[in-house]
Amino acid sequence: MRYVILGTAGHIDHGKSSLVKAMTGIDPDRLKEEKERGITIDLGFAELMYEDGLSVGIVDVPGHERLIKNMLAGAGGIDILLMVIAADEGIMPQSREHLHICNLLKIKSGIIAITKSDLVEPDWLELVTGEVREFVKGSFLEDAPIQPLSSTTGQNIDRLKDLIHDLALKCEPKPTGGLFRLPVDRVFTLKGFGTVVTGTAVSGTVHADEQVEILPSSIRTKVRGLHCHGKPVKRIFAGQRGAINLQGVEKEDLSRGDCVVTAGRFSLTTRIDAFVEILEGGIEIKTRSLVHFHVGTSETVARVVIYERDTLGPGETAYCQFRLNEPVVSQAGDRFVIRRFSPLETIGGGEVLDPSPSRRRRRDGVSDLQVFREGGLAEKIAEKVKKAALTGMTRSQVEGWIRAEVSEIGSALGTLKKEKKVFKVEDVLIHADSFAGFTDELTGLLRDFHEKNPMTRGMPKEEARVKMKAAARTFSGLIEMADGISSDKDLIFLEGFSTAITPEERAALVGELEGRGFEPPGVPELAAAMKKKDKQVSDMLKVLSSEGAVMRLSDSMYMSHGAYDRMLGLLREHFSVKDDMTVAEFRDMLKTTRKYALPLLEHLDSGGVTLRVGDVRKLLRK
Repeated sequence: MRYVILGTAGHIDHGKSSLVKAMTGIDPDRLKEEKERGITIDLGFAELMYEDGLSVGIVDVPGHERLIKNMLAGAGGIDILLMVIAADEGIMPQSREHLHICNLLKIKSGIIAITKSDLVEPDWLELVTGEVREFVKGSFLEDAPIQPLSSTTGQNIDRLKDLIHDLALKCEPKPTGGLFRLPVDRVFTLKGFGTVVTGTAVSGTVHADEQVEILPSSIRTKVRGLHCHGKPVKRIFAGQRGAINLQGVEKEDLSRGDCVVTAGRFSLTTRIDAFVEILEGGIEIKTRSLVHFHVGTSETVARVVIYERDTLGPGETAYCQFRLNEPVVSQAGDRFVIRRFSPLETIGGGEVLDPSPSRRRRRDGVSDLQVFREGGLAEKIAEKVKKAALTGMTRSQVEGWIRAEVSEIGSALGTLKKEKKVFKVEDVLIHADSFAGFTDELTGLLRDFHEKNPMTRGMPKEEARVKMKAAARTFSGLIEMADGISSDKDLIFLEGFSTAITPEERAALVGELEGRGFEPPGVPELAAAMKKKDKQVSDMLKVLSSEGAVMRLSDSMYMSHGAYDRMLGLLREHFSVKDDMTVAEFRDMLKTTRKYALPLLEHLDSGGVTLRVGDVRKLLRK
């Protein structure tokens, strides 16, 4: 079964709702006030079914100038526009504004219906038809069929339905393999069911019983049931209008502008980098002007910051950033519309290029935004990962960032990895340029460290990570991939680096410790004996310990391996005839004093060789 969304547009009282009813038998005006006043106030919905299984969901929009924001809430998911112009009135203000909006949203195809044709003479109808053809010149409706008809008499209604059918079969399907996203245009409750939201799915698929998330309120919930034009279904996918019955959510917690999405995959944003175009015949806007920003079914006030210039005039385009008063859900590739802050009128629109932009100054270059606008999918992803620097991005974040099929994103990432433009570290994607910069910076950092600390084996990893401003989750992986850099436990150092200990110094330290046997000297004693500073000797001992040349007992006490092995031999002899050992016995066994016996015992306890039980020790490891 194929699903397409058709949206009406046109001035108030030009017969949009009557035409929908004539085609489908469904009155889209559902509100009591709409029926009493005879005008459409809010969005209405209907379905046009064909024998071959084609389903055309219809969104009927209000035509009054004060209700443009309601019209915008229904226009985002439209595949086909049905522009309605009354034969007795011709082109009117909202005919123009609705066409501007649909042009900005890049709706690709449409049909023009001239309603109430039974009320005018043939010559007048011909005149209006010519006027309409001139009106749509240069727009996506320039070559659209124009169909005169009458909803009252039924004249040419079947012909219009045939035109819709033929055009619907040519529509490009929406990305059903992307993440699910349904901007909410209506919220209500049904007795026995609870809260229901409706909207047009713009990407992905959702199933009954699936976990979903409602943004921006960050409500996690479950899909209790799904309906499509009043019929229960097991799933709703991109291109369909659907109703979702949500579990455990109150109607008061939701509103038009919310989004039902795949749980845990989308991020909210209050900053959007975009490409914007101002309508011909519109107004000039200045940087930092306030506008009404419409994306999906949401509307918020935004301050527009124009890059590389101060003003933007009618018919002009520019890269800019919108700083939103309220968070929205958006992906790269979404279309948006902006309206003047006051008085309300549509002034332009464009494409979302980056819904999670890095900070930049207004006069900085926009080469990255040019890639986001003009590049292929792989180029866009590579540029975004590059902007993320050493923080990188997970594949999940990439999928939530750009409007595309998940499989296409996977294929693009596979190409980037094969071409070595992007690397995967743990589960994070890092750009090759960022990695090269990381290697260069870390090499310089370690070279400087080694020059200042020639006796130290290496730099602590955490200290280096903080100085590099790298993420903890990727730092170790980046080090392993970096040429010329080695690591040992919690230290990192340049390959080939060796501490500045001369063979004579090494022999002197080891010999001094060996000569003292079970009475190892502290660092100050060794420093005095070698006529060096305490820190120099301490650094040398740490290096020798890391190399296994001496035995570390504590930061201030080291022992020769020969003495340590002899001590373990004496312990085994003692415990071969006794089950326990006192401090005095240990002291006498080593022929030393308590000053040395106690720290040696504490080291043996901490190393799991002995266990203290009251005033005696037991042997744990033979």
